[in-house]
Amino acid sequence: MIRDSKHHYGWRTQSDGDGMSILSSSNVWIDYVSMSSCADGLIDVVSGSTAVTISNSHFTKHDHVMLFGASNAEEQDRMMQVTVAFNHFGKGLVQRMPRCRFGFFHVVKNDYTHWQMYAIGGNRSPTIISQGNRFMAPDDGNAKEVTKREYAPYTEYKDWVWKSQGDVMMNGAFFNESGGQNERAYGKMDLIPAKHGKYVGQLTQLAGTLDCHVGKPCY
Repeated sequence: MIRDSKHHYGWRTQSDGDGMSILSSSNVWIDYVSMSSCADGLIDVVSGSTAVTISNSHFTKHDHVMLFGASNAEEQDRMMQVTVAFNHFGKGLVQRMPRCRFGFFHVVKNDYTHWQMYAIGGNRSPTIISQGNRFMAPDDGNAKEVTKREYAPYTEYKDWVWKSQGDVMMNGAFFNESGGQNERAYGKMDLIPAKHGKYVGQLTQLAGTLDCHVGKPCY
């Protein structure tokens, strides 16, 4: 289900093989969806979009899951703010949960039980705050790292603010932090309060499409 700033509900048109494309939009909420096996990405947020939340959803069987910021040349995406919360990243996923450029991204209370390459990636100096998530690394010893900096040497990415706070790391998973303190000031409405990652199983157990039928409440 998608809710936009005008409080209308509905599905956006598929574009370029993406399951959902959010273009030049703000105040968008994607909630309780189940997605897999699209031609391109599952969800793309691009072209100066901001104030986007993706929550309570279940993702499976796909390579490029989420892309936030389409191009290194899209300077307008510096204003982008996206929250990814209460989602389950499940079987058959490869990478981009999400991949971020430029903006500010709060990844909070998600359950990452599968990835083949990495979970969270980015380039062009995005700020990524990971809080209260659970990361279960694959058995592949070359894919234990949660994070990936795309096309950036250490001398460049060492100043990017990527922080892990209260995350649970399992099966050898590790989060490569960088940057100093998060220098931006945020009010109470900017960040979802995060419980420790040990609670993620409870918080995401209903992630995915709601069981809704005519004459029957959603639950």
